[in-house]
Amino acid sequence: MVLAFAGRGADVIVSSRKLDTCQAVAAEVEQRFARRAMPIAANVSNWQQCDDLVAAAYREFGRVDVLVNNAGLSPLYPSLNAVEESLFDKVLALNLKGPFRLTAAIGTRMAAGDGGSVINVSSTGSIRPQPEFLAYAAAKAGLNTLTEGFAHAFGPSVRVNTIMPGRFRTDIAKAWDIEAVDADARTSLALQRVGEPNEIIGAALYFASAASSYCTGATLRVDGGIQ
Repeated sequence: MVLAFAGRGADVIVSSRKLDTCQAVAAEVEQRFARRAMPIAANVSNWQQCDDLVAAAYREFGRVDVLVNNAGLSPLYPSLNAVEESLFDKVLALNLKGPFRLTAAIGTRMAAGDGGSVINVSSTGSIRPQPEFLAYAAAKAGLNTLTEGFAHAFGPSVRVNTIMPGRFRTDIAKAWDIEAVDADARTSLALQRVGEPNEIIGAALYFASAASSYCTGATLRVDGGIQ
């Protein structure tokens, strides 16, 4: 998404918990596209770090036109009864609390200024919850709800929409049994394969641009056609 936005003329802020990862992406943006790219380390499960991220963004650029809430976390656990309170809280904090705080803070400024677009990244798990990622599914379902609520809170100048991905072959695939995942995709997905990272670009550009000018509070599934 960052490379797609920069490739179409946007200056970008790259944020995650690991500064070196952000710096690497920012360097690629500057080298390939000659756009400004600001790396910021932040754990969005922490309310104060969300506020610090927002402050740094506005201090550096003076405005934010597009916010993408893409942080996600879904730890493995042996059983539902084995889910500890700390793990449950961690999952909800990163997947739900962080997007709430960032959208509230940045959306308020967008609405008071020239408007903008907020893009939440949910998951098909929010509509097809499974026992092995139930806390994550609940958090992403909450994110779907936030999308509609914030769309009404900050309209008409701010649009808030959701991309709902299915399985994508991102870095998380390193933990997969690839053969089993691919076999499952052939029987459970209309396109019979998992997605590749570049295949999310179209949805992100659509919601970020005026192409989606009459679209807010919406959810776009990008999942290969789940059953």
